[in-house]
Amino acid sequence: MSRRSDSGRDPSPSEWAEAERIAALHPLQQQDHPTAVPADPARLVHVNTYGALPTFYIDRPFICRRCGKREIWRARDQKWFYEEAGGHIDARAVECYTCRKAKRKGDTQP
Repeated sequence: MSRRSDSGRDPSPSEWAEAERIAALHPLQQQDHPTAVPADPARLVHVNTYGALPTFYIDRPFICRRCGKREIWRARDQKWFYEEAGGHIDARAVECYTCRKAKRKGDTQP
């Protein structure tokens, strides 16, 4: 698989459809899916929540709220965000890479 398509940016129609299909499955089916990435509960101790912590991550399709572009937040990227970077467990991807990059640079438009 190429690096470009593996990143979740500019997903092909088949990648998008597969990510949507997996996201619509029952959690028990998602957990057993070959693309599910197991969570490490010991790495989630920083999370201050009353809810249950995840036991796995799956690819999550989303549409950028700024520009409307389709992207997929890959399971391995979620694992890094939550477990390595210490992101809040309720945080979700809402902006594409291009819009996030433009925001960091201080641009108002992507």
